[in-house]
Amino acid sequence: MQNKFLKILNERPILFDGATGTMLQRLGLKPGGCPDELNITNPIMIKTVHKGYMDAGSDVVTTCTFGANRTKLMEYNLENQLHEINLKAAKNAKEAAGEDKFVAGGLGPTGRFLEPVGNLSFDEAVDIFSEQVNALAQGGADLIIIETMMDIREMKAAIIAAKASGLPVVATMTFDETMRTVLGTPPEVFAIVAESLGADVIGANCSLGIEGIYKAVKAMSGVTNLPLIAQPNAGIPYLKDGKTIFPASPSEMADYVPKLLDAGVRIIGGCCGTTSEHIKEMKSEVRNKKSEIKSQKSEIKSTRLASRSGFVDFGNGRPSVIVGERINPTGKKLFQQEIKERKTSTIRKEAKSQADAGAHILDVNVGVPGIDESASMQMAVFAVNENCQLPIVLDSSSLEALEIGLKAVDGKVLINSVSGEEKKLSTILPLAKKYGAAVLGLTLDDNGIPATAEARVYIAEAILKRALECGISKSDVVIDCLAMTVSADQKSAMETLKAIRMVKEKLGLSTILGVSNISFGLPNREIINANFLTMAIEAGLDAAIINPHNNLMMDAYHAALVLTGYDLRAERYIKRYGQKLEVRSQKSEEKEEPKTIDEKLKKAIIGGDEEGIVALVEEALKQGWDPLKISNAGLIPGLEEVGRLFNKNIYFLPQVMLSADTMKRAFDRLKKEFKGKKTQSMGKVLMATVEGDIHDIGKNIVSTLLENHGFEVIDLGKNVPADKIIQEAVKNNVDVVGLSALMTTTVMEMDNVIKRLKAKGVPVLTMVGGAVVNQEFADKIGANGYAKDALEAVDKVKRLVKKEKQHA
Repeated sequence: MQNKFLKILNERPILFDGATGTMLQRLGLKPGGCPDELNITNPIMIKTVHKGYMDAGSDVVTTCTFGANRTKLMEYNLENQLHEINLKAAKNAKEAAGEDKFVAGGLGPTGRFLEPVGNLSFDEAVDIFSEQVNALAQGGADLIIIETMMDIREMKAAIIAAKASGLPVVATMTFDETMRTVLGTPPEVFAIVAESLGADVIGANCSLGIEGIYKAVKAMSGVTNLPLIAQPNAGIPYLKDGKTIFPASPSEMADYVPKLLDAGVRIIGGCCGTTSEHIKEMKSEVRNKKSEIKSQKSEIKSTRLASRSGFVDFGNGRPSVIVGERINPTGKKLFQQEIKERKTSTIRKEAKSQADAGAHILDVNVGVPGIDESASMQMAVFAVNENCQLPIVLDSSSLEALEIGLKAVDGKVLINSVSGEEKKLSTILPLAKKYGAAVLGLTLDDNGIPATAEARVYIAEAILKRALECGISKSDVVIDCLAMTVSADQKSAMETLKAIRMVKEKLGLSTILGVSNISFGLPNREIINANFLTMAIEAGLDAAIINPHNNLMMDAYHAALVLTGYDLRAERYIKRYGQKLEVRSQKSEEKEEPKTIDEKLKKAIIGGDEEGIVALVEEALKQGWDPLKISNAGLIPGLEEVGRLFNKNIYFLPQVMLSADTMKRAFDRLKKEFKGKKTQSMGKVLMATVEGDIHDIGKNIVSTLLENHGFEVIDLGKNVPADKIIQEAVKNNVDVVGLSALMTTTVMEMDNVIKRLKAKGVPVLTMVGGAVVNQEFADKIGANGYAKDALEAVDKVKRLVKKEKQHA
């Protein structure tokens, strides 16, 4: 059936079902209940929902297993029934769908963040999803659909687990109004990463209404040829007469269908709030509608690499890019010692400084003799992920270290390297295919490096052939024609340039080069390097591995882009050199290391310097600073700047959490100074996810940040009854009660809690937040405040408490 599904997908648009939870609520599912358990306790209810969507015209029904993974089922003590629930879910859907319809086995998020943001390892995430996938496949699912993901690494783990089943894989992420996930991933990055991992269909679901989902899939269509799926909510929910209302009517959603199809969408369905009535209306627009977008697109020929929050596109006529080479311990004793001691100061500093200097991609190499290179590679990748937004080249001769790096990286990487050697081809290429990486192909084989351009191109062709056989896209093969030192053979430079031209013309592949090798053994090497770089760009070089801090090299690079016509109207050149060099130099000096201790503390918080923050606190104490001054003059301003960067979409949640962890280390040290003395508190805040809701990631982040801003936090956890919230609020004499909800089925419990607090006369301020909450809802239930994210929550709590104390 899976082959039939893909066949039909190529022939016409396909209609999925709508929201399972919404329909189950109609049939009596109570808030806080476990929908997945109904597969074994009330299969008739589940089949009724499936049958309703089939009758409405759905081609595919999705199993009721969104929360049927190990970590989610633990919340209900049902983890021992995981296999049974997923197996029965697939069978229930199969029975309801009949022979001619399809069943999609549904996977939802684990509810945990992967390390280093959270504590879930990549391997554990793959295992969690594999348990579900295996049971769903055994139960007869025809395909796997991954829904509502927010973490690109969790999505990678889910796709890898799903692909192992041999079933078609549909993958969707959820985005907010800024067109990013909670962790900062835009639709384009998701599309690039998911396609490289082998997903068959990609798209967006949940959170946004149909207009927002259109924007997300439209962005994806610009970077992928994969068929797209759109599963929007029935609008953004609001409160009316005590009920959560989804505003988009069936006809309104149906009216948007042609626009989605024109954007390349091949699968249409619905998420929260959509019903069988919505699907029935959408059917009339979907059925027999042909989308021409896919056939109009040409093959993607450029090479695309991605970080969590951005991507780089080079080759096929695009401007050359710079690969920063400085994260490499070769010849750097202090850096080598840091790696041995598992410190990341140099890595973090180089990642930021090379990005500021103009690098587009960063090479990451931690090869130091005698170390655990795999552990060091993970450490380095995490450090780069957290400290800049550039894609990564994983540079290692260790297969184990490369695989650990591939698991650790957020986006899509380039593996450095494979070659024409059989050992490399048979090990590196399968690794690249599994983890969706591009490969750097060195033009050498078991016989060494050929002297002629023709021989090098022959090896490049062999690498390409093997890569294609392995299922790797042609655009993901990047060839290094190898720069040999001209001090030994002056003809070698021209052979390298000739090889670059031939690789571009004959094979149509992207090219890359370690430029500085050309000048080895000569004085004033930068002169040779800079001129050779210009010649290589003219010959067709797409990516240059250089030191971006070398002004002569960067000057040559920007000049070459102008002279070769890649820098249209010399816009890049003018932007970089439009002001006098003396002024630029002065500004560069102004960005050097801070001098005063408060500036150092602030910078450490902004940069998430967990390793160095305690030493800076010690330095401040030695200078006679009291703990309160250290906090108010150095630490808090740093977090405030992090908040500003977050609001401008310069920083994302991982950077915020890293800064928060750094702040915690600083506060832990300062606590020792009080030695039992009573410390000044900003106020007491009680935090809880309301009864019936088991989602607590957002609440936990808010709690962490509140603590780091000087608040005392009483965190009651998740699924907390109203009685306990009121009891603990009174017992602890709190200033604020913060309530969180992520589910439409539990959001009204916030209203219940606030009404009961007021009825009992508990003198507290109330704050609400969560994915299904907005300002209008907060106003209607009488909350004192609402925050759309964790940093805004901290700011609102500070202002509310300050205002209350002023009036007291």
